[in-house]
Amino acid sequence: MNFNHQNMNNVPPPYYGGGYVSVASQTNAVMKRVYLRMTIGLLVSAFVALGVASSPTLISILFGNPIVYWGMFIAMFIMAFTIPAAMNKLSNGAMIGLFVLFAALMGASLSSIFLVYSLGSITSTFFITAGTFGAMSAYGYFTKTDLTKFGSFLFMALIGLIIASVVNIFLKSATMMWIVSFVGVLIFVGLTAYDTQQVKHLAAANLDPALTDKLATIGALNLYLDFINLFLYLLRFLGASRD
Repeated sequence: MNFNHQNMNNVPPPYYGGGYVSVASQTNAVMKRVYLRMTIGLLVSAFVALGVASSPTLISILFGNPIVYWGMFIAMFIMAFTIPAAMNKLSNGAMIGLFVLFAALMGASLSSIFLVYSLGSITSTFFITAGTFGAMSAYGYFTKTDLTKFGSFLFMALIGLIIASVVNIFLKSATMMWIVSFVGVLIFVGLTAYDTQQVKHLAAANLDPALTDKLATIGALNLYLDFINLFLYLLRFLGASRD
């Protein structure tokens, strides 16, 4: 999400009734919640994916019925937009619950990778993704460069990537698939740094504690999606077939 954080350096430390809280302390506290919730989301997705993949019945229900399959993706698409949009109307608990539900649905959709790729290649790709994500997230957190202008470019590139992916569903071009995968890796590497910086700027702002907690959930959702997409695009390059 493209959050407006202009002039945040001039915002005074927040006052929560019991005294002033330093910007550094507030930022660290929010970022810990962001990464913790993101990790929980990834764990939920992993366990659900493994559970579904190990059940022929669930695989048949999810991937053998077009209504269930597309309904799951439509539900995730709607949730990805409605969770941030309904931030002011939802409680902290409701937002976290919806995020966990989203992660569970994502896990169910990801179960198919265990039917296509070997477990070893999935595991090694996950750790490569984690290392890449960690490095870029650290860059986004510590860099003094304003990544806002790069964020605008990355979002435009992401739209192009989605269009190219849809077109290739019909073209079935192996060359385009590799190009899309390579560009996808670059886009989500960049978005990881960008989204981390945006979360950091929001965490440093003068915000109400309840609102800050909700923004931590939104930040976790954004970084979770960056991680998942980066993992899937890398898996196209590094994944070994089960055969």
